[in-house]
Amino acid sequence: MTNSVQEARKALGKRLREMRRRAGVTGRELARLAGWHESKVSKMEYGVISPSTADIRAYCLHTGADDQLEDLLATLHNIDSAYVEWRQALGTGMRRRQQQTLQLESRATFIRNWEPAIVSGLLQTADYAAAIMKNIIDFYRIPDDLNDAVAKRMERQRILYQQGKRFHILLAEQSLYTTFGGHHVMRGQLDRLHAVIGMPRVALGIVPRTADGLVVVENFFMFDNRMVKVEGHTAGLTITQPREIALYGRAFDTLASQSATGNAARALIRTALETHSAE
Repeated sequence: MTNSVQEARKALGKRLREMRRRAGVTGRELARLAGWHESKVSKMEYGVISPSTADIRAYCLHTGADDQLEDLLATLHNIDSAYVEWRQALGTGMRRRQQQTLQLESRATFIRNWEPAIVSGLLQTADYAAAIMKNIIDFYRIPDDLNDAVAKRMERQRILYQQGKRFHILLAEQSLYTTFGGHHVMRGQLDRLHAVIGMPRVALGIVPRTADGLVVVENFFMFDNRMVKVEGHTAGLTITQPREIALYGRAFDTLASQSATGNAARALIRTALETHSAE
């Protein structure tokens, strides 16, 4: 689990511990009043386990701190939403996830995206997007709403043409070769990337396969300097801790400094096109 979630859980536990101590209630007494095992109080207060809504209500009730209930519940909700398993996020299909991302993008003015293995969703062709999404539907065994999900991803791309928006997208060179939908789909996707270079408001960089490994990081989106979305294998992470956001920003800047842009990026794309054309 990301450090942001762990630290937030510990911070909530500290608040609960201080609230209990101010009320003059011992951990053993609180456990008795709430009907818990004695160890549960300590585990919640030191961030070992996350309290439930009912647990928060019990703390407020037995420490006479009902005035803090709503704020504590909001804090708990933020922690719970920071780490969301794909089985939960994609439980109704992929279209809803695309809609949520669209809403995040609409609120940001500067979006940065690093992709080490695939082409950014903001630059995908419909055929390429369909091939990736079909694999996700099959692998995670989620409801099949492929057509609606692809349509929503294509709708997201309208934001590339909006005034007041800026985008900096970095791809690892490997993303030009990881094949989705066959070589004919890849050729169409690479043609799309070639056309993107030079677009207003969009900066595209490709990190060559020969670049030094100065930073190794999973794919992520940065929305201004207020939030980072990371896509793990089993779950999506939402990072809002400023110092962690700063580390992702430093990683992005390091990768950007290694990336090929303009004609150098076009040359990498043409080489990949030749490979897919020869297959």
